[in-house]
Amino acid sequence: MRRDLIDVQTAPRPGRYRALVVGAILLAGLVVGAKVYAVDPTQLPDPKLQERYLALTHELRCVQCQNEAIADSPAGIASDLRREVRDMLLAGKSDEDVRNFMLARYGDFVLFRPRFAPKTAWVWLTPGILLLIGALVSWRIVRARSALVPLDTEPLEEDLSR
Repeated sequence: MRRDLIDVQTAPRPGRYRALVVGAILLAGLVVGAKVYAVDPTQLPDPKLQERYLALTHELRCVQCQNEAIADSPAGIASDLRREVRDMLLAGKSDEDVRNFMLARYGDFVLFRPRFAPKTAWVWLTPGILLLIGALVSWRIVRARSALVPLDTEPLEEDLSR
């Protein structure tokens, strides 16, 4: 009788391993989740501040990713820039102050829509110039083809069968 009692106590219990696996998964989830929330706390106390924060972070370019806004970029520098924007807004700075700070630190590249200046004039003027060139080329092609119509005196292929 004593021997049966010992065997029961030393036999592995299936529920124990399941609890260990579930515990390990929960612990891993907490560690990963804590890291995600620690990187970018984006909830601001005032809804207007939150709107300004979202607008600014979608307007500023990530200096590492280059074609992504800092709001969407997973890069560490983008997280730092988001935190900087958040801190400046909480300190009472205006949107223009935030933009000027970023411009002074990273240059015109940090803005998706750079300001019109002699250095950035080509960004703003190139689309209009290309549109004018395209319109001029189209006009010349249409004019040249319309001039060819009166000069064409050859019969059509349909008329040759007669």
